[in-house]
Amino acid sequence: MIVAVATLLLAQLAGEAFVRATGLPLPGPVLGMLLVFGLQIFREQHGGILPSALTDGTLESLCRTLLAQLSLLFVPAGVGVIQRLDLLGKHALELGLALTVSTVLGIAAAAAAFRLVARLTSPEETPE
Repeated sequence: MIVAVATLLLAQLAGEAFVRATGLPLPGPVLGMLLVFGLQIFREQHGGILPSALTDGTLESLCRTLLAQLSLLFVPAGVGVIQRLDLLGKHALELGLALTVSTVLGIAAAAAAFRLVARLTSPEETPE
């Protein structure tokens, strides 16, 4: 279990260090998550050279446990929002507009992606 926790923390640290060093406009933990994904792909091909905690399901078990407790990680963010209600009220119109526009754009992008995938995966119609 310690190897799995250390792997996750090192992946996050490596992602954060890379983002800060390069100025990449991407959150460090997201890059760390991509590193863990890459490790999983590497494990499928070359699993024999990795520690057993990374090949016996311990890492997956740890990730499931963390995901099950993910809601607890939103408590500090919620407290921070409540502490800054004055700032939230001051910029309510801008925030509401940004949320509305980003939601509409997100739905439109998802619909476009669905249509593209449906078109690419549907069988071709043969002319008669």
